[in-house]
Amino acid sequence: MFFRKKRPPYPTRTYPIMQQPALEPNAGQLAQMQRKFGMFLHFGINTFNNTEWSDGKLPIESYRPTAIDADSWVRTAYEAGMNYVVIITKHHDGFCLWDTHTTTYSVNYSPNKTDVVRAVSEACKKYGIKLGLYYSLWDRHEPCYQNDEAYVQYMEKHLTELMDGRYGEVVELWLDGGWDKPCRAWQLDRLYNHVKQMQSMCQIGVNHTVGKYSEKKGGPQKRYEPKNYRDRDPLRMFPSDFRLWDPHMCREDDPKIYTFSGKEYYLPFEQTICSRKDFSWFYSDTYAAKPLMDAQEIIRNYRILEKTNNMMVINLPPDKNGKLVEGDVDNLMRVAGALGIRRNGSPSAARF
Repeated sequence: MFFRKKRPPYPTRTYPIMQQPALEPNAGQLAQMQRKFGMFLHFGINTFNNTEWSDGKLPIESYRPTAIDADSWVRTAYEAGMNYVVIITKHHDGFCLWDTHTTTYSVNYSPNKTDVVRAVSEACKKYGIKLGLYYSLWDRHEPCYQNDEAYVQYMEKHLTELMDGRYGEVVELWLDGGWDKPCRAWQLDRLYNHVKQMQSMCQIGVNHTVGKYSEKKGGPQKRYEPKNYRDRDPLRMFPSDFRLWDPHMCREDDPKIYTFSGKEYYLPFEQTICSRKDFSWFYSDTYAAKPLMDAQEIIRNYRILEKTNNMMVINLPPDKNGKLVEGDVDNLMRVAGALGIRRNGSPSAARF
């Protein structure tokens, strides 16, 4: 469902921290490119209701993991040669997985009050892995969502809690759901500035970054899928530090320069894929029966991404007991072994 309602004009603002036009990567982008390989962790209220997307009406009592084994999640990423993890903080349903009282639709009011973001951040410190966060712009639960300004303020409260240092360094912010409102309604320049004041090296990406937004069609056009990117293509979601469009793969000659308001910007690409086929982000009762992604395809894509100074993230969703699925882990280790990046022994200090 996409909004057609006419909105008032938004004021033009100038913020002190903005992505700068450039034809070469900046320090934050170089650090991100060096991280190369990461793990996505989709976990939340959907996990316990056998659904990929929900409408914000699932009963909070249904979220009842028997455990949150974040240590094993991050240890698996470490052993597979990954350098960062990206954990869901809030999906489209609006359910928050960290210690927040901005809404009653959060772990604080659920049967299991574990702050999942904190558990993952502590495991990241233990294993020398960097922490990234996923946050959905779209929110199907929050009442103030229909009021653009009130909702931006609501998001600012969330991003303050997630980025003010209580969870340590955050190297990536993965924003999703930006197709549900006109681009300007999100005030991404304002959110970008807000985050960068707290985490200056955090790389911010918005799903469906490249292309012209079509309100009539309700989102990006197929022409702008990553395999079709062209040099100097337009950015529809700005500001941004890197490009996203899950689960698509880029070309071997992936272009890096894109345009916004007549200026040129360097943006690397992050491919985000599922461990299982059929667009399987969250665990469900039928998850283990779904076919695994072909290890050879993952290996080929990884090598292309590495050669083109891009990144890869593979999604491994924890189950209802807070554990990764054995088949996912085995397949990931086959990939890591073939790439020669598996790690053995105790973790050392983070290098990326």
